[in-house]
Parts: sequence; structure tokens; C-alpha cells
Amino acid sequence: MSDHLSTFLATARPSLKICGVRSGADAERLAGLGVEALGINFWPASKRFCDPEAAAGFLPGLAGRILRVGVFVNPEPAAVRDLLDRRLLDLLQFHGDESLPFCRQFEAPFVKAIGVENPDSLDGAAFDGARGILLDAHAPGAYGGTGETIDWALAANFIRQHPELPVILAGGITPDNAAEALDTVRPAALDVASGAESAPGVKDFAKVEALLEATRSAPGR
Repeated sequence: MSDHLSTFLATARPSLKICGVRSGADAERLAGLGVEALGINFWPASKRFCDPEAAAGFLPGLAGRILRVGVFVNPEPAAVRDLLDRRLLDLLQFHGDESLPFCRQFEAPFVKAIGVENPDSLDGAAFDGARGILLDAHAPGAYGGTGETIDWALAANFIRQHPELPVILAGGITPDNAAEALDTVRPAALDVASGAESAPGVKDFAKVEALLEATRSAPGR
């Protein structure tokens, strides 16, 4: 596991991932601030979609400086392999209905997103082979990105049941509730999109810095 991936998924201290990055300028600024990871959304239906060729213009320069996460929803395998072959990504994040064999076929580190609606949503969520699990709001057809929070008590209980599994908490995280989310759930990382924006895909760096302060001030597990 790379140093950046190890740091991001470490359970002793929470990390921050800013998702939905669409510009090289924003990506560079996130790396300069010390944000642990950024997400590039390659799902065409997303309002934060980033064209792969546009991403290819700035992702190479970020190698070794910030964890580069490719976010996919039921992708064509060839599209994922192309990005991996070009060494543009460090971690894959699957947000759709992908099976375990599908996720593992790329022989690359991956995390699997689970839409949390009720306790039954977490049955079998400890996805064998995944480097971590991302817990997000249940959103049929939307595959995350709704800005809605999940039941943090369910997430906290899941972590207690799987203490060695890195859990990334998503769904409605903002500078106003990040500290509470970290204290309640104790995840390995927060994943934030709309809570770090002024508009979809446009990062608000005052919010980013507030989120960073929350993760850096949070108690360890």
C-alpha cells in the first residue's frame, strides 16, 4: 500500500477526501493544503462529472502529493483500465451496483460505497477484498451525492463491529457538523463534496480549511 493510501485509510486519525474535483487549479490547491485525498467523478450522469481527458491534464502532476481517487458508477471495465494504465489513479471508488468480482478484476486498491437506509443496509457490507467501505446516504438511482446525512449511530455501530476495517463517512458532511460526525462515528476519513463547495464542482476553500481543522482536531480512535 502506498504511503498516501496508508495514511488516508489509517484508523488512528481521521483524514479528509474532497470529492467532485473538476479543475487542476482546485486540485493543486487541495494538495498544497495537505488534504489527504481528492475524488474525480467519472460518472457521466453526475453534476460533478469530470471528462477523463480533462482529468488526464492535471492528475499526473499530483502523483505522490495527494491520493487520487477515481469515482465510478457501474463503469465499463475498459474505461477503468485505461485510467489505470495511464497511471492517473491511486484508488478506485465504486458507487454503483458493482459485484465483488467486478471490483477485484482490476487488481487495484478499491473502496466500495454502501447506501445506508436502515440496519439491513449494512448486512454483508464488509466487502471482502475492499481496502475500505464508504457509507453514504441511500439514494436509489442517484448513487450518492445527495447531500443527505445518514444515521450516524448505524455507522458507529458498524465500526464497532468491524474495528479493523477503514470506514469513510459521506453524506451531508459540512463544516458545521464535521466535528460532531467525527466524534460520533470515529471514521477513518470524511468524504465531502457539496459541503466543500460554493456550487457543484466549485470548491470553497474556506469550507475546505474548516473541514481540515475538524479532522486535524478530532480525537483518534
